[in-house]
Amino acid sequence: MSEPGVQTAADAAPERAGLTQWQRVAYTFTAPSKVFEDIKRGNGSWWLPLIIGTLLTYMLFGAIVQKISIDQAVDNQIRMNPKAQERMADQTPEQRATGTKIAVAITQGVFLAGPVVGLLFVVILAAGLLGTINFVFGGRAKFSDLFAVFYYAWFPMLIKPVLGTIVIYAGMAPESFNINNYSPTNLGAFLDPMETNRALYLLASSIDAVTIWTLVLLGMGTAIVAGVKRSSGYIAAFGWWGIFVLISVGWAAIMG
Repeated sequence: MSEPGVQTAADAAPERAGLTQWQRVAYTFTAPSKVFEDIKRGNGSWWLPLIIGTLLTYMLFGAIVQKISIDQAVDNQIRMNPKAQERMADQTPEQRATGTKIAVAITQGVFLAGPVVGLLFVVILAAGLLGTINFVFGGRAKFSDLFAVFYYAWFPMLIKPVLGTIVIYAGMAPESFNINNYSPTNLGAFLDPMETNRALYLLASSIDAVTIWTLVLLGMGTAIVAGVKRSSGYIAAFGWWGIFVLISVGWAAIMG
């Protein structure tokens, strides 16, 4: 028994406090390993990234509605896609009008339902990455931890709606706006989608500085919460990304 007033070293050591959500936001850009270590300790709240992402997405949506218009954005996508133009050419005026209305409604719905769509997307990706890091690389990650890792690793992607909004308000011509590639962070943004082979255009668009930054963070966070080597986390994150790129580029090449 210890004497009264005498503490053991373990008792005297203060419990390490978790980071606040705002600290995590800042550390994502300056010291990301601290964020993921904090998540591993059980501080897995992710509501602030969701709120910030929602606000920035709606900011971009507002800029498109005000300066471009959804109708113009959809018309641009049809004009930039030869296959879509061919389909429209074979339709009656009534069918084209109906198809355009449906496309406009879907585009608006995707933006407005962005937070819900994003949640479902992260659930699917976190589940896939969980299986990969635990069963292939022998990790011990929990789904809740990987779910939170995704939201913080995704922060660099929020640069895209900010840049997109700036470009729109800087005076972009409405007829040149590409709703699928509105931010000048990848090689595809500097190519003409109408003059470039579609498969090549998709490949160039996938070589994106912000996406690579995000994948580095995702690989780091996955390795930390799973308790595996950093290289394993990077292989898992970049591996899944590479598969998606190959599938999309391959499909574009097949469809012409």
